[in-house]
Amino acid sequence: MSEPLSDSALDTIFRTARSYNGYTDRAVGEDQLHAIWELMKWGPTSANQLPARLVWCTGDDAKAKLAACVSETNRPKILSAPVSVVIAMDVEFHEHLPELFPHTNAKAWFDGNTELRAASAFRNSTLQGAYFIIAARALGLDTGPMSGFDQGAVDKAFFADQPGVRSNFIATLGYGDPASVYDRLPRPGFDRFNTIA
Repeated sequence: MSEPLSDSALDTIFRTARSYNGYTDRAVGEDQLHAIWELMKWGPTSANQLPARLVWCTGDDAKAKLAACVSETNRPKILSAPVSVVIAMDVEFHEHLPELFPHTNAKAWFDGNTELRAASAFRNSTLQGAYFIIAARALGLDTGPMSGFDQGAVDKAFFADQPGVRSNFIATLGYGDPASVYDRLPRPGFDRFNTIA
């Protein structure tokens, strides 16, 4: 049986976590990107689907290419972050299910059903994107997840040779600058948005 995490760990992952708009100059190494993946890949998904495809923009050229596809407000965030990440989804993820979910013919559930594949890829890549954020925070890094981009432009810029891959959302990554966050915004209590049936 699992033991609850310490309050300090829960603070890091959730309670004191923020969406950063700027970062310090401290570098993020490629080994840290690998470490994030090695954690996030274990997060549960439906039928062990792993549709997420990540592009880790670490160089100036890659960040400039991504910045050209985002809103004016998000552009400087992308350019100044140590790393900017495109969290995308592969709608042909089912081709990997014989390896990833071998105890039944799960691939057959999705063969010929593009609508089901698209919905499932979006749902499970979003889950994986959340695991990316949690893994980064657990490893001492900060993130700035964002919408505010032209999906078609991002897909053309990064996935033109992968027609089954589409962007889901973008996140910046690094060591957050406390001066770049807003005052803590409210989170409603349980009774506001929850129903126990």
